[in-house]
Amino acid sequence: MSVNIISHSNIYTLSAQQVLPISISEAWKYFSSPENLKELTPPEMQMNVTSGKPEKAYAGQIITYNLAVAKGIRINWVTEITQVLQEKMFIDEQRFGPYKMWHHEHTFEKIDEHSCLMKDKISYKLPLGFLGKIAHVLFVKNQLKGIFNFREQKVNEVFGKL
Repeated sequence: MSVNIISHSNIYTLSAQQVLPISISEAWKYFSSPENLKELTPPEMQMNVTSGKPEKAYAGQIITYNLAVAKGIRINWVTEITQVLQEKMFIDEQRFGPYKMWHHEHTFEKIDEHSCLMKDKISYKLPLGFLGKIAHVLFVKNQLKGIFNFREQKVNEVFGKL
């Protein structure tokens, strides 16, 4: 998996992609279910979906979480699924949480009957101006890369590797 972060106009954009050894239907079924978020998040973050047993992603869906962003610091996070194109893409956006802005595009592209390419593009902005920039360099950037590296390993455990 490649994870890259660039900065533009005080907004950061993280891009990641991973080839999955499963059909696009299987990938969609797994990744569009908020129920699997906990499994895909590093255990030290203690992620819990607090909005009840979530349904498959649909436009307008509100999902609430509670998680540890650092040792001893827990936050509540609220996202909304704003767009869904069945077996192609969905977008979640933060409504309340640690970021000033969070827009996460999840896309899936068919490679063949037994594999697909999953792409993530997250545009985000941190609060607190200059202090937010320092936090990004010291903490946030590495935490986000760590989350995606963990997810790659977990997906390889669940589905195998090509």
